[in-house]
Amino acid sequence: QVQLVESGGGSVQIGGSLRLSCVASGRISGINPMHWYRQAPGRERELVARIDGLSTTDYADSVKGRFTISREIRKTAVHLQMNSLEPGDTGVYYCGTYYRGRQYWGQGTQVTVSS
Repeated sequence: QVQLVESGGGSVQIGGSLRLSCVASGRISGINPMHWYRQAPGRERELVARIDGLSTTDYADSVKGRFTISREIRKTAVHLQMNSLEPGDTGVYYCGTYYRGRQYWGQGTQVTVSS
């Protein structure tokens, strides 16, 4: 079993920044690939960023240059630094990981960007 707990969401104005964090617990290594997805109202969940066991990163085109995913191996944690936030970034952000054939998700954290 793996548990994921996100934190750091909130409400910001356009151009603002937020840092999301996700801590994993259970039988999981600190280098297990992890990812951030988001879901806006009425839309499907979409990939935002991911980081693999070698800390290679990948981003959705819409967030490249604005978001940065990073990890703390000892804490089995992953972070998402979000800068220059836009209204289109509004949604519930989910931390996830795939471990031993099963997808795990956190409970989600709300991010709201407004003018």
